[in-house]
Amino acid sequence: MENQREMNFWDLCVAFGRLIGRGCQALWRIVRRMIRLTYHYWWIVLPIVVLAVAAAFYYTRKDNITYRVNAVAMLNGPSIQQFEQTYTQLQTGKMLVPDSKLEQWILERKVTHFTTYRVVDCYEDGTPDFIDFKRKSSPTDTVNVMMQDRLCIEFRIKSRNLALLPKIEQEVLALFNSNEAMRQSHQVYLSNLSSQAAFNHSQLLKLDSLTTEYYFHNHLGEQPLTGVGTNLIWAGDWRVHLFLEEIYDHQERTQADDYRLQLAYAPVVLENHFAVNPKPLNGRNKSLVIFFLLGWFAACALAEIIDRRKEIAAWLKEK
Repeated sequence: MENQREMNFWDLCVAFGRLIGRGCQALWRIVRRMIRLTYHYWWIVLPIVVLAVAAAFYYTRKDNITYRVNAVAMLNGPSIQQFEQTYTQLQTGKMLVPDSKLEQWILERKVTHFTTYRVVDCYEDGTPDFIDFKRKSSPTDTVNVMMQDRLCIEFRIKSRNLALLPKIEQEVLALFNSNEAMRQSHQVYLSNLSSQAAFNHSQLLKLDSLTTEYYFHNHLGEQPLTGVGTNLIWAGDWRVHLFLEEIYDHQERTQADDYRLQLAYAPVVLENHFAVNPKPLNGRNKSLVIFFLLGWFAACALAEIIDRRKEIAAWLKEK
């Protein structure tokens, strides 16, 4: 029995190259056959292709252009799970308030394909860096950390319905902010955030008093610093420089908490209004190419059936 040699990397590359070559040859045979069918049965292929192109122009008319619309939602207390449970109502169009405008727009397909994307914080500093539209970031990734207080909301809308965007935004926010569980989470969050902001301001006043005491009434056995030049304070005593850095850090945290408190007037708020992606989903050039190819393939398939009609008829007559 002959020993079978194990396939190495070079053998794998050769086999893969041969597979690609066979695929290219098969594709070329199909294209060559379609070209021949187009030549011999042009009276069948041409009308179908023209109809396909006309359908592409109709599909991409101005009021039928479809765009993506998205905005970043900030969660002031509610968890991601609470948000997604409520968001399911938009995705399915069910369990909404009866006879609401939002339900009517969803049933009429004026707004479609509701979905969410996670917001990623690369440096874990509380600042959003990018939106994971490709859904490649893992929840356990320690480099690209998924934020727990922000989500990107996205849906699709046709150009003829763009005037409804402000009303859609109001209805979507009303759906979240009227949820009782999310309102309770918001009340707890708002109370804690208000207490933290008040504490930060009180500590900032204390640090300011300590700074004044240190500068002008030094109790370390040195002479009072009144009248001493600025260079001596900054360069002559490194402890002053370190103390000032702590003050600046605390002031930045205080400003961040104040900004967050200012935005925490509801369980869910939008950091920006819904923005329309200027690149349409059904652009005319892309649609023309797709419809042309589909029409050509369909026409060639019909021409192939007509070309082999005798063989097909004979096969059908077989018992």
